[in-house]
Amino acid sequence: MEVIGKVKVINPEQQVSASFKKRELVVTTDEQYPQHILVEFTQDKCDLLSNYKQGEAVKVSINLRGREWVNPQGETRYFNSIQGWRIERLAPEGSSQTPPMPAAEAFAPATNLNEDEPDDLPF
Repeated sequence: MEVIGKVKVINPEQQVSASFKKRELVVTTDEQYPQHILVEFTQDKCDLLSNYKQGEAVKVSINLRGREWVNPQGETRYFNSIQGWRIERLAPEGSSQTPPMPAAEAFAPATNLNEDEPDDLPF
């Protein structure tokens, strides 16, 4: 799955335990009712956020994670998290990754047309 939007927040890395670290990213979606999606990057994926800053348009590849927990009173609770595993910069609005198409005048008109030749095009 993917989340596309602009970086709202990149939190500093948190050392949760001696062997576990995480870093949180908030992405604001661009839709009629924008959503602020918290995505966790863990362990070696924390470093992926180092080259990004607030306001950049990004596409984040995510996995949904769910877990079950039974509290001391015997009640079962469920928790969900969104875990990021890749982040990519998107091209800014108005910029194009493909070269522009040349104007029609740049192409010379065909001069060797023969109406009697069979047409081998499939359409």
